[in-house]
Amino acid sequence: MSPARPPAPSRRADAKRNRDTILATARAAFADGEGEISMAEIARRAGVGMATLYRNFPGRRELLEALYADEVDAICDAAGTLDGAPGEVLTTWLERFLAYFVSKRPISAELLQHSDPSAPVFGSNRDRVLAAGQSLLTAAQQAHEIRDDLTLEQILDMVIAIAKIPAEPDYLDPILQTALDGLRPRPA
Repeated sequence: MSPARPPAPSRRADAKRNRDTILATARAAFADGEGEISMAEIARRAGVGMATLYRNFPGRRELLEALYADEVDAICDAAGTLDGAPGEVLTTWLERFLAYFVSKRPISAELLQHSDPSAPVFGSNRDRVLAAGQSLLTAAQQAHEIRDDLTLEQILDMVIAIAKIPAEPDYLDPILQTALDGLRPRPA
């Protein structure tokens, strides 16, 4: 009698693993800034066939949207995992938001080439970020650690403006810290 053969992974597990591998490969490829990378090259680097790639992402736009949504998920999830004083939590989240925005720049730039800037992917994800961060801002304002004359949209627009500066994070960090200092309430 031959030894029992381990069960084969379920098709769903394989499909999820393939999708995750494609996303991780595409994310790394776009982050490298190598210019426009082909879908065939993404499939090759991910070690999957073109049929697997297109079964998961029928086109380049769908792949870019999935990458963009994954990054939005990460920043939204971070809003619920931070500990500390409310003002500290908000500023830590805003620092992550800057890093997120800078890291997604290549993906969003390419996505804009394949989508209309008013596409639902942009608006719905902005709404998700605003919803995730609003409780952080409210808590910080109620604790009198952040000025109460600012909205989260204004604060995020400030961080986005800093993130758009074409520079390395070491250059952007002191600018962000100066802006975050300005969120503190004015002395009476």
